[in-house]
Amino acid sequence: MTDRLGFGAASIGNLYREVSDEDAHAVLEEAWAGGIRSYDTAPHYGLGLSERRLGTFLRQQARDTYRLSTKVGRLIVPNTGRRHGTDEANGFVVPDDHVRHWDPSLAGVRRSLEASLERLGIDRVDTLFLHDPDVYGLDEGLRLGLPALARLREAGLVDEIGVGVNSVEAAVRAVREGDLDVVMIAGRYTLLEQPAAEELLPLCQERGVRVLAVAVFNSGLLASDNPAAAHYNYGAVPPELVDRTERLREVCARFDISLPAAAIQYPLRHLAVDQVVVGTARTSSLRANLQHMKTEIPDELWETLRDEQLIP
Repeated sequence: MTDRLGFGAASIGNLYREVSDEDAHAVLEEAWAGGIRSYDTAPHYGLGLSERRLGTFLRQQARDTYRLSTKVGRLIVPNTGRRHGTDEANGFVVPDDHVRHWDPSLAGVRRSLEASLERLGIDRVDTLFLHDPDVYGLDEGLRLGLPALARLREAGLVDEIGVGVNSVEAAVRAVREGDLDVVMIAGRYTLLEQPAAEELLPLCQERGVRVLAVAVFNSGLLASDNPAAAHYNYGAVPPELVDRTERLREVCARFDISLPAAAIQYPLRHLAVDQVVVGTARTSSLRANLQHMKTEIPDELWETLRDEQLIP
């Protein structure tokens, strides 16, 4: 099932912790050896570090053997007020020599893509996402960004266009207001919670829009041995979700299935979901994710989860 597993490259942009070039290369080598051929990155991830590292690795591979996506909307520009600190306030342990500037205009989108290609050292990406318009201004983002993406697709600069968001409502609006090929939705269609199932997934299925499910572990909650000490949406885990996670784990244990294996495979059961995308900078975690994708999960497990009202 590795054709349905993508690699998300935020972690190799020093998300939350410093990662060496050697460790970043090693996890990418492990992903490639495991059969992963779909890679996603963004300028936002480490202020360009993720794109540079991913590009260094992918330039060693034949261009027609993998698919590559990056994102636009956040331009990376020099930080004229730099205080020689780090970007940890935004989650990345990198020097703060650049900052993000929101610009979903056609000129901004073109400039962002050109800069990404330069950092990657690769002449094209397959898919281009408008990144987090729900964070910076949804109305402006969709009004300017979606037509801009369509112009780049019409010009043959990319094959596919889409949005990458955390909000179901933002994704629904983007699908209705734009002519998209793909939606990347983070954390909203997982074993723990399924708000995307009500309107977004049926809409995407109706319109032939591919869905990529990311953050399928809900910020690591579904992959943690101790939910109470984990994170949820980058914060503390609400008590009711700790309880729900333990109930999910207990049902999985009855079938001798690990909770992370069920979590990584669950989104793929919906016909609208084409891939799950997971990211890590640790080779041990990458190997575990590959193994989770290979785990044979009996239908009885899903039926039991439904019977106990843990999934729809």
